[in-house]
Amino acid sequence: MENNLPLRIETVSKYHKVMGLPNPEHPLISVIDYSTIIMPCMANVSLIFDFYTVLLDRDFRGRMKYGQQQSDFEQGVLFMMSPNQVFEIDVEEMTNRSGLLLLIHPDLLWNTSLSKKIREYEFFDYSINEALFLSDKEEESIVRIFQDIAIEYQHKIDKFSQTVIIAQLELLLTYTDRFYQRQFITRQKSNHQILSRLEDLLSSYFNSDNLVIEGIPTVQYVAGELNISPKYLSSLLRVLTGRNTQQHIHDKLIEKAKEKLSTTNLTVSEIAYELGFEHLQSFSKLFKAKTKVSPLNFRQSFS
Repeated sequence: MENNLPLRIETVSKYHKVMGLPNPEHPLISVIDYSTIIMPCMANVSLIFDFYTVLLDRDFRGRMKYGQQQSDFEQGVLFMMSPNQVFEIDVEEMTNRSGLLLLIHPDLLWNTSLSKKIREYEFFDYSINEALFLSDKEEESIVRIFQDIAIEYQHKIDKFSQTVIIAQLELLLTYTDRFYQRQFITRQKSNHQILSRLEDLLSSYFNSDNLVIEGIPTVQYVAGELNISPKYLSSLLRVLTGRNTQQHIHDKLIEKAKEKLSTTNLTVSEIAYELGFEHLQSFSKLFKAKTKVSPLNFRQSFS
């Protein structure tokens, strides 16, 4: 199936059918326990879901790819995926797997505060190799919420059902956000290596002719060079430094601008051009926003 188009799964019911499961108890949300089912043969398949997925996976033998990255998992991880993204599975050995899968159709969130808020959680756009590795206690907390959600939608639906489920989903997302912040902090060595690679990348870029030829590097370019998803990189940098990727790029840009303004006789317009700006006004605006003075006034302070 490698050359075929991805299989689009529009509804929770269709996912159940593809997996050989009974019809879901709720049309818009479902918790699936992998230990209770036999996996169908889905080796080398690409899927597109029209709903949010939260995957707590254990004992998966194979490779999964989401975004531009793939990963092999030998321990439990939590992975989130937003709708309309391609998800690839390459199963090396068909075997029963354990874990939980939560499917959340966007229609469930309609007319609730979570409908917009869920888009603010950047981990739905992290790559597969940036999944959340849970401690035993963290996993217990996540599993408990999964179970509570299942218990709630298994009850007879009443006017409180959606409110309760939404509250449980918000708690799940809050815990996930919290645990990711912990992961950013506890993986200090690898994370600071990323920060060091970022500094080397930006220094190399700004000391070459790339600014004139290619322009100011974008967040997508920087993340791609570091082999990290853009949102994961920005989230990580905010925890480590308090500044996102775009701010790091601008900081390096202003640092280079200050160097040129204080050590060369180039005009401000020439400096703006060498730094990748098409318009002097854009350069001056950014410089003043970062330094509180204009490029010309900054240069005059060295006279």
